[in-house]
Amino acid sequence: MSGSRAALLEELRAYTAADAREAQMQRCMIAFVASHDDACARTLTAGHVTASAWIVDPSRTRALLTQHRKLGKWLQLGGHLEGDADVRAAALREAQEESGLRSLRFASGKIYDLDVHAIPARGTEPAHDHHDVRFAFEADPDEPLIVSGESRRLAWVALDELGRYGVDESVVRLARKTRLLRTAAGRGGTDVAARVRDDA
Repeated sequence: MSGSRAALLEELRAYTAADAREAQMQRCMIAFVASHDDACARTLTAGHVTASAWIVDPSRTRALLTQHRKLGKWLQLGGHLEGDADVRAAALREAQEESGLRSLRFASGKIYDLDVHAIPARGTEPAHDHHDVRFAFEADPDEPLIVSGESRRLAWVALDELGRYGVDESVVRLARKTRLLRTAAGRGGTDVAARVRDDA
């Protein structure tokens, strides 16, 4: 097993899920990464590890969302890895490429969220699962945005207005953790996922 994949597995096992649903996805992701040498390769047609960036403003009241060009949904930014298991580098790279933001900085150094979700078949690409490892970032909302080919639109969305954008449950979970991240920031970096679990 490669060092980076072993390190990813170690971090996935150490992560504290926020609720029973996320814990189930965590177990699924650990089993997937452990059983596939090429778990991080897009060429693995059954599914692969991806990385996402949940980007918030300094007040932690807005998040940057993309209206995904292929799926049509409003989502956090993110995408595929480039062959290795460096999920942090992938999350940062995808966030920069899809937004043009250069003020991005990690709001937390730890994994922020885990999600496993189905991607429908498209063209010659079969249906498959994305095993998504998510990190929280902060950025300046006044910095100009650059819409990439992956997006139809980008928007800073108030967390209490997410319902207007038809976001799915996983984005709602990200927002719920954001409110606790804002509280945790003043308490010296409390484990956000554990706080969500305790408050559920």
